[in-house]
Amino acid sequence: MEMTEHAALRCGLLGEHLAHSYSPQLHAMLGSYGYDLFEIASAQLGAFLRSGGFDALNVTIPYKQRVIPYCAELSETARRIGSVNTILRRADGALYGDNTDYDGFLWLLNRNGGVRPGEHAVVLGNGGASRTVQTVLRSLGAEVTVLSRRGAQGFDTLKDYADAVLLVNATPVGMYPNNGERLIDLSDLPDCRCVLDLVYNPARTRLLLDAEERGVRCENGLAMLVGQARRAAELFTGTEISDSRCEEILCKLNDRMQNLILIGMPGCGKSAVGRLLAQRLCRPFYDADAEIERELGCDIPTFFARHGEDAFRRAETKILERLGKESGCVIATGGGCVTREENYPLLHQNGSIIWLRRPLGRLPKDGRPISQANDLGALYAIRQPMYERFCDFAADNCGTPEEAVETILQGGRR
Repeated sequence: MEMTEHAALRCGLLGEHLAHSYSPQLHAMLGSYGYDLFEIASAQLGAFLRSGGFDALNVTIPYKQRVIPYCAELSETARRIGSVNTILRRADGALYGDNTDYDGFLWLLNRNGGVRPGEHAVVLGNGGASRTVQTVLRSLGAEVTVLSRRGAQGFDTLKDYADAVLLVNATPVGMYPNNGERLIDLSDLPDCRCVLDLVYNPARTRLLLDAEERGVRCENGLAMLVGQARRAAELFTGTEISDSRCEEILCKLNDRMQNLILIGMPGCGKSAVGRLLAQRLCRPFYDADAEIERELGCDIPTFFARHGEDAFRRAETKILERLGKESGCVIATGGGCVTREENYPLLHQNGSIIWLRRPLGRLPKDGRPISQANDLGALYAIRQPMYERFCDFAADNCGTPEEAVETILQGGRR
């Protein structure tokens, strides 16, 4: 398909329900062509594809197989996988079907060390995404085992494949809003050197958190999304897009999607700095203590006096479980959230955790039961290693809140 005027191209995403798609913003970073969302009901699919109202399309569920009969020709990749996620309209009006999910997973795999011929890979799930993964792995000469709920080999047989060096989750298990779910125990794969999870919301599923904890290389599926879109954009425009450009786009998407989470001693300025940071970045802001008070129906000092710290910490964890599922937000936490280890994965799953530091002599105690009941120096000595354990980097709040925000935006320091 020869096209020189990219801005005149009529491209878009075809699907049934597309309200939460990242495709428009992703393709806006990849090229200058027009890109729309085409939410088409099943009964109207044929009429839409025959209408001539587009030059090129991406295709998502539930239409990746259903568009095949409307394509005059398929690429070899699309035939092997048995699905189409990219359609090009030729000059004579005929439709050509391709599958760039293959390219997307290949880029994700290669970013993480690839796989060598004869090496063993385990794939979880046997749906459309799994077929793409299997096709890529087998094309590279890997030995592939597929585990699924309804297949001959169930998830409970994972121990039988302990020699596997690669694990790929191609199921939606662990995807928002069902954060924290997982299918397998990673300890069953002692030789595994890489875990890939095609889910990218949350950024770190329970499976990826487990891999991190074991020191196993791992990544979510956002790079696959970028990689498949890159290849589609190249087909749309006939213009090659570099890996370095894709890396830039991937970093931007990661930054936009991740939460910025403030931890630190009571009174260190998390709420004030968090509000300014959210305003600066045009993001939603959540104050965990305010959310807790709303949930409890009273202020925190009153709840402490009536029910004690243990009950408060349980309520706090419940709120952090909800807030941690959000994406692209700024969250100010309570000073003691680090005292419960179970809060770490709730915050880390979707966020960058920032330890906001302030001199002890400048920490107010009013309205803070724990600060009033303890010597701040002794309290800090206990909590300092917890803050260090939780945080991705630290930022000092020794001047104005505006200065602290600038420090955070510059990346702080570990």
